[in-house]
Amino acid sequence: MRTAFNSSANTTPSPSHHFHTSESSTPFSQENMEIAKLLITKWDLHGSDLCKIDSLFTGDRKEAKAFIKTVKDLQTMMNSLASDPSKSHLLISAQDLMQIAMKRLQKEFYQILTKNRAVLDPESVSNRSSSSRASTRSSLSDIEELSDEDSPVAGNSISEEEKMSENAMTDLRLIADCMNSTGYSKECLKIYKIMRKSIVDKALYHLGVENLNISQVQKMDWDAIEQHIKIWLKAVKIAVQTIFNGERFLCDTVFFSAPLIAESSFAEVCRESAMNLFIFPEHVVKYKKLSPEKIFRLLDMYDSIHNLWPEINFIFSIKSVSIVKSQCETSVTRLREAIRLMLGEFEAAIQKDMLKSVVTGGGVHPLTRYVMNYLVFLSDYSGSLTEIISDWKRSIQPPLPTTYVSSLSPTADQVSGLSVWLGWVVLMLFCKLDAKAELYKDVSLSYLFLANNINYVVSKVKASCLKLLLGDLWVVKHEEKVNQYIGNYERIGWSKVFSSIQEIKQIGCFKGFNTAFEETYRRQAEWVVPDLKLREAVKVSLARKLVPTYQEVYDKYNGGGRGEEAVVRYAPDDLRNRLLELLVGSGATGSTSAASHDRGEGSN
Repeated sequence: MRTAFNSSANTTPSPSHHFHTSESSTPFSQENMEIAKLLITKWDLHGSDLCKIDSLFTGDRKEAKAFIKTVKDLQTMMNSLASDPSKSHLLISAQDLMQIAMKRLQKEFYQILTKNRAVLDPESVSNRSSSSRASTRSSLSDIEELSDEDSPVAGNSISEEEKMSENAMTDLRLIADCMNSTGYSKECLKIYKIMRKSIVDKALYHLGVENLNISQVQKMDWDAIEQHIKIWLKAVKIAVQTIFNGERFLCDTVFFSAPLIAESSFAEVCRESAMNLFIFPEHVVKYKKLSPEKIFRLLDMYDSIHNLWPEINFIFSIKSVSIVKSQCETSVTRLREAIRLMLGEFEAAIQKDMLKSVVTGGGVHPLTRYVMNYLVFLSDYSGSLTEIISDWKRSIQPPLPTTYVSSLSPTADQVSGLSVWLGWVVLMLFCKLDAKAELYKDVSLSYLFLANNINYVVSKVKASCLKLLLGDLWVVKHEEKVNQYIGNYERIGWSKVFSSIQEIKQIGCFKGFNTAFEETYRRQAEWVVPDLKLREAVKVSLARKLVPTYQEVYDKYNGGGRGEEAVVRYAPDDLRNRLLELLVGSGATGSTSAASHDRGEGSN
């Protein structure tokens, strides 16, 4: 390897520059030297004008294969001459021929790379690599024994573009193998690196990837950073699966006979761009103004690297680019740490909520909306979060009640760390809601408030991935809790109305009912049940408990005599209709969120 990269680039290399073992066994003779001279000088770049513009690698490539074989034969003869001082003049002549041959091969190598840009672009090459990496490498090992009719691409059902791509890679490999075996790998590599690096850099530039340092990121506002994250998320997948994958395959193919050179070439072409790409998440997590609401973009980046890791691990497995894999691991570690920190800040924000104002009408509290929308979005990342939380050591969370943990899963030992954490957050929310319910002077309204908020929580759980994480048993238990609170609201909030019906023993007793119903109705005029399904269920429940009982006394004591209309103000249908007007509120739905994530909230 050291010899390959430190060979002299001057026009008259020392004899040792060429002392490599050749597969050819052609012995030295004046006749063989003349044969080599005829073919090599035919393609001398300083020869005819036609020779300067023509190419060896056209048509059936028989001339190219003959040229390659002649160069290797010349190398064998040079090895033989080097051991005989009396033939030093012949060795110098052979060296001159080798110089002519190498300049021609350098030009051919450059031309193939240039003319075949379209079929050797990262996307085309990566598409070939996915299906033919093993077969191509296998076939290339014996390529010199093949005729054109038996080549890897001949006779296969592939497109013309794919055939051109295969031919170009085969030609490049033949030249690279020849130049390496004769000690001219440095000249070959120089051309390859310059050409391919420009293609990689241009491809990433068109994807919108910028070389941003930590200082530049810190000076941006979050909107600008988020735009860069969105670009990065699209670019990283294409970069790994197409650009870097294609370049790795191309390097392995072209430098098949020299794996160390293939590794070095890939490193020179892709290492800098890959490092720039994968260090970006590390810059983002060092942003000084991160808040819990920004966690989702970090999770997106974490997911991207996590999902691409098998390909990253393969592409950058070689030692010369191991630093890229290390940077990926560092970025993942930093993302994991930042995500944990933001989850902890989210917990702390719930615990620190000391808002004393109440939601008019007992609707859904802003804290409830904020917490649940946040958790719903988090549940979309359950796979990553399960891994992130698995070994998270923190002191903020006390042990959950055994009965509460058991509701998360049939048996406590089946509950994942993520499920326990989610259960803990929801339990914190419920504790806050209990405290806020106590702020209502009307006890029945406090129960309605709790029913609305717990119902909101349950609805969000049922409509998202949270249901899989918290479990059916948890949902059932909290649906029962909603029904229990609604029952308390009905029993306490309508107690005077129910008791006044029981007191109707004669026509005059309807006055007491009228007063109790109107006071209750007026007091609850601004109360609200935002959820349509729950609201209808409450109205049906009230109607079933109130209207039939009232119908019975109405039929028994309402004689329809003079003046009775003033006493009996409501027919049973009137009560039913008035109940339908309840719990819709009057501009008091409590729907304003204290803080919402930029993805928006649900319709509930």
